[in-house]
Amino acid sequence: MQQAAKTYGKVAKQTVGARDLEADLLLQAAARLQAISDAWDSKRADLDEALRYNRKLWSIFVTAVTNPDNPLPKNIRQNIANLGLFVFNHTVTTQADPKPEMLGSLIRINRELAAGLRARPA
Repeated sequence: MQQAAKTYGKVAKQTVGARDLEADLLLQAAARLQAISDAWDSKRADLDEALRYNRKLWSIFVTAVTNPDNPLPKNIRQNIANLGLFVFNHTVTTQADPKPEMLGSLIRINRELAAGLRARPA
């Protein structure tokens, strides 16, 4: 049993922290959306999948911050939930009338939140 605990400890030290993982996922979603925006004519077909990925990611965030057991301060949880609602609404608007300039807000939100996750102490 002690060997298993040691092995787990070594692996835990090697794994990415939760904040870094969340930041990486946000940046990945932003990069996908940016690539589509930058090459709209050739990558337009990838838009729905990239928006779906981003929406799923934000669904996880909103679910986590609205959980009463979430340890984040209430004002931060509320801000993230509000951003999530904006992302959901903007995604629907973008899908209804797709234009490359519509992606800028989603890209900026993801990048800014990722930067905040990396800047704050764990």
